[in-house]
Amino acid sequence: MKDHRGRPRVVVTGMGLVTALGRDLPSTWAGLMEGRSGIRPITRFNTTGMRSRIGGCVDFPGDVPGRPLTVAQRLVALGELALDEAVAMAGLAKPFPGPLSLGLPPTELEWPARAGIMLRAQGTTNRDLAIASTGMPEVHRVQQVVEPVRHFAARYGTRGFPQAVTTACASGASAIQMAVEAIRRGETDCVLSGGCEASMTPETMIRFSLLQALSARNDPPETASRPFSLTRDGFIMGDGAAGLVLESMEHATARGATILGEILGVGERADTFHRTRSSPDGLAISGAVENALRDAGLDADAIGYINAHGTSTPENDKMEAMAMHLVFGEICPPISSTKSMLGHTLSAAGAIEAVICLLALRHQMLPPTINQTDTDMALGVDVVPNMARPHGFSAALSNSFGFGGQNVCVVLGRG
Repeated sequence: MKDHRGRPRVVVTGMGLVTALGRDLPSTWAGLMEGRSGIRPITRFNTTGMRSRIGGCVDFPGDVPGRPLTVAQRLVALGELALDEAVAMAGLAKPFPGPLSLGLPPTELEWPARAGIMLRAQGTTNRDLAIASTGMPEVHRVQQVVEPVRHFAARYGTRGFPQAVTTACASGASAIQMAVEAIRRGETDCVLSGGCEASMTPETMIRFSLLQALSARNDPPETASRPFSLTRDGFIMGDGAAGLVLESMEHATARGATILGEILGVGERADTFHRTRSSPDGLAISGAVENALRDAGLDADAIGYINAHGTSTPENDKMEAMAMHLVFGEICPPISSTKSMLGHTLSAAGAIEAVICLLALRHQMLPPTINQTDTDMALGVDVVPNMARPHGFSAALSNSFGFGGQNVCVVLGRG
């Protein structure tokens, strides 16, 4: 029941997924095993003139062309599907017997709300805008990042203060880390964790395009995301959510729960080199991996598969491959990027990819990196090109690297 440091072992008893490949865990996993892309043209808002016009979209009946759901509304819709699936799989009744820790995007006012405030304002100072917004309670209600997490806390009856974790593209992994640490400290027996992402809006896409971060390969959209290839030119944004029920092994065993896998270790390391770029020496990334392995009590050769951050940007894939060689040597474990099929789900990516690692461990199958017609062989990594592969292994590594140098890695086991 204890790990190598005498801490409670943390196991997974429930999982849920919502991605561009499906609205539940089985359909997403089936799509990944088929090597099928979920990237398609965006239809819920006008993309005319945009550099990138495609995404890993998860649309809902409330999406009307030109008037889609707000970010907060979509976060709630995505999160409910994923968390409902995870809680049901765990066999836990409401109220949930533990706290909530979710990776969420840093929500800000969208343009329609901003325009409404500016029309009402008597001036342009922050004070003027704040006064004008007081007459628009719906702005405060649906736009604040805390509102979705409050909604989930009420829906599942979680205990304590709900945590909305925002560490850029590492948010989902950070939320898992906080949940694991709470269980290890003995503060709780179980945590409802995961991540949600719904930032695919015109403004966000324009911002990422100005950073030259998004792919401009719009036609055909299925081939746009091509991590570790010579022709990679940027990432594709994606909607998505993942839910995980984490418990101490003692608690899960006592109630007769099915153990789906184990969180063996989590590591992080900050990189203060640049707001959007990784340090060229790769030491922060490799350091996060080494910290995760140390936390798990494992040597590098215990890892049988790596789910890469693998965004499909020229710099990220190069830096990640270099950092993996720093840790694992000349021959790395197979390393695939499921973002080639799902797009980059930003705040949810770390949680989604942790669930994918657990599924890979349970099925002893490696999801592929698709669109590998010109793999960058200079990177020296086996990217599991184009087709899923049977593979016997007992531990996996999930990498999440966020803007601002927020690097978090999770080591997962079969349990």
